Amino acid sequence: MRSFLKQARGVLTFGVLTVNTVVWFVPVMTLGLLKLLLPLTALRRVLTRWLMWCAENWIAVNGLALRGSGSGNWRAEGAESLDRHGWYLVLANHQTWVDIVVLQVALNRRIPLLKFFIKQQLVWFPLLGLGFWALDMPFMKRYSPSYLARHPEKKGADLEATRKACEKFRHTPTSVINFVEGTRFSEAKRVARNSPHQHLLLPRAGGIAVALSAMGGVFDAILDVTLVYTGSPPKFWEMICGHRVNVTVDIRVLPIDHELVAGDYQNDREFRRYVHRWLGGLWQEKDARIAEIKGRVA
Repeated sequence: MRSFLKQARGVLTFGVLTVNTVVWFVPVMTLGLLKLLLPLTALRRVLTRWLMWCAENWIAVNGLALRGSGSGNWRAEGAESLDRHGWYLVLANHQTWVDIVVLQVALNRRIPLLKFFIKQQLVWFPLLGLGFWALDMPFMKRYSPSYLARHPEKKGADLEATRKACEKFRHTPTSVINFVEGTRFSEAKRVARNSPHQHLLLPRAGGIAVALSAMGGVFDAILDVTLVYTGSPPKFWEMICGHRVNVTVDIRVLPIDHELVAGDYQNDREFRRYVHRWLGGLWQEKDARIAEIKGRVA
């Protein structure tokens, strides 16, 4: 009976999330198409703000539904000085698809709407794919090493796409988020990739460097966000069935290092080394921070 009730709770919560998504999909797509068709820059910026307002309301209702299911126990630490009208580059570790939901709800209306870099294939995901397009989420096409070996002209194309995407965000307060490890953490991946960290994979610097190059003069700060789950990170279905998600969202506000803004990551070897050293130091601190939080909340 207990298992049945959990599954029923999951079905009910999923239904609420689905209805909420459909309700907000209509105005988001309407505004998105208007923005596409109207050439006036000032009007497009107004429509962008309305789109972000719709998305923030969608996230807020999702958060209420998850708390109502009994799954939400999310602690945001360090969010007191955030400004919802600022520009931020958000750097986060990544363990589960639930991370995206946690970050959206924990940071909603504390900073501008999070803009994720999304795999190009997800544009065809029902409702959400087109919604992400309307919200100017940047879609990225990743190339495998074998493909690049056959098509060397595509080298750097993903970074150039990152640069073009970030240029869109100069005129409206925006939070650009990067899951720096490039994939979800697992112990098997940590061992296979020979990561020196206990709780993290090795970070990837390219996307961060290009985002800072394109928008470094606009960003007010870097947000070093660390997600720490008590126990194993949950799956999405477990969460909406009421599985208690105990997670700490630790936020550090870092000033923009102007040395990171001025260089050419693709063509300057010394600058690439500087970015890698900076990011390596940040990731070492994050690994120690995760161990400290785990010890404190255990």
